[in-house]
Amino acid sequence: MAKKGSQLGSWAFLIGLVIAVVVGLGLGGGLGTGIIIALFVIGLIVGLLNIADEETTPFLMSGVVLVIVASLSKDVLGTVEWIGNIFDALLILFVPATAVVAVKNVFKLARK
Repeated sequence: MAKKGSQLGSWAFLIGLVIAVVVGLGLGGGLGTGIIIALFVIGLIVGLLNIADEETTPFLMSGVVLVIVASLSKDVLGTVEWIGNIFDALLILFVPATAVVAVKNVFKLARK
């Protein structure tokens, strides 16, 4: 999943997922401003450093599905608070990553 030589992007992705799950389970004190900013910045790093050109389409497809499912899960799974919290944290992580990869892909397509 990572571009060659980009260990920062791989670690950012793993750390972001761990933070999202830990915070979602209520072990990290909830989604405070600091956690939201950290997840957002990690998402930007993942989008910028972690997705190689050949992985763009699968990442965008998976990212969009995850964002849609996480957004709509509030209606279905809203009664289970910790699941909703995990999805909220994943949204904060994946929305910027998906947006960055989508913009990079549009610029790549425009150059052709």
